[in-house]
Amino acid sequence: MAECIFCKIVQGQIPSEIVYEDDKVIAFRDINPQAKIHIIIVPKKHINPMNEINENQAEIMANIFLAAKEIAKRQKIGQSGFRMIVNVGPDSGQEIEHLHFHLLGGEKLGKLVT
Repeated sequence: MAECIFCKIVQGQIPSEIVYEDDKVIAFRDINPQAKIHIIIVPKKHINPMNEINENQAEIMANIFLAAKEIAKRQKIGQSGFRMIVNVGPDSGQEIEHLHFHLLGGEKLGKLVT
C-alpha cells in the first residue's frame, strides 16, 4: 500500500523509534502517546483493519500477541500490567487502515468505560 504510513515505517521510509522487530511484526513508540508507554504493534505485511480479518491471518494474530508479551517484558510492565487496544472503524477513532494494536502501560490506567 503505497500511501500507508505504517507500510512506510516497515520499509524504513519514515523514521520511528522501533522497540521490537522480527520477521513478521514491528513495534514502535507512538508519536502522540496516550500513556507513559504507548507502543504501536503492526504486522509487516499490510493487513486491512480487524473487521476484515479471516482465518488466513490467524498466525499473524498470534505473532502480534507474542510480540506484545515480549515488548511488555522488555518495557518492564509485563508483571504490573498493560492494555492492548485495537480500534476498528471510524466511530472507534481508527485513523490508519492497517491492522495495528496499541500497547499502553507504565502507569495506572483508568477504566475504559464506566
